[in-house]
Amino acid sequence: MDRNPRVLLVEDDAVSSSVFTLALERAGAHVDARGCVATAHDAATHAHHDLWLIDAHLPDGTGIDLLASLRARGLFARAIAHTASSDPALHARLRDAGFVDVLVKPLPAAELVAAVLPSSSVERRREPADRWDDPQALRALGGRRESLLALRALFLQELPDALARCRTAVHTHDDAALRATLHRLQASCAFVGAATLLECVHALRGAPGPSTLAEFEREVGALLARAPTDVA
Repeated sequence: MDRNPRVLLVEDDAVSSSVFTLALERAGAHVDARGCVATAHDAATHAHHDLWLIDAHLPDGTGIDLLASLRARGLFARAIAHTASSDPALHARLRDAGFVDVLVKPLPAAELVAAVLPSSSVERRREPADRWDDPQALRALGGRRESLLALRALFLQELPDALARCRTAVHTHDDAALRATLHRLQASCAFVGAATLLECVHALRGAPGPSTLAEFEREVGALLARAPTDVA
């Protein structure tokens, strides 16, 4: 995102829409607020947005249907869902549909801003040494460093093939193949502690296109060039 990102906010409740808009505009975003699927379609078609912030339930449809329709029109942006429901099954459906995050209302303004307006790039968020989340990965393996290094070596060995599949899927607009590859890669990243690549996976899954693919490719290249030789 650039310094003043443009956000399409889709929210039918006037109070929630005003609260979201005020918090995001104070943080430096430009907000286009719409209250239904039809007007959101119009806004997304006639203006570029860095992010879509979409309510899961709208008067004339669902957030999942809206996102699918926008993707079908060849429109791509990072997408975050928001809902008053804490139902994990709904959250899982939203993520499977392509939303990179699900926010539960009401939420503090700081939490909203942190989710919607993260740092400008993954490269700035993490230094090279922080690409691996050693503590998380070690907890999953009961503290066994040798096992973690062996798993990371296997992960890195298979990473070029995963990258090739993602490139092909993006270039051929094969969303099903891309989702399948990223689903497997997401689990692997979490297991071996590939923290920064996991962020790129979420971004590519939520908004498949040249920019998110390029960021994903850069991170894969950085991991392959700086393979871990030890675990902290």
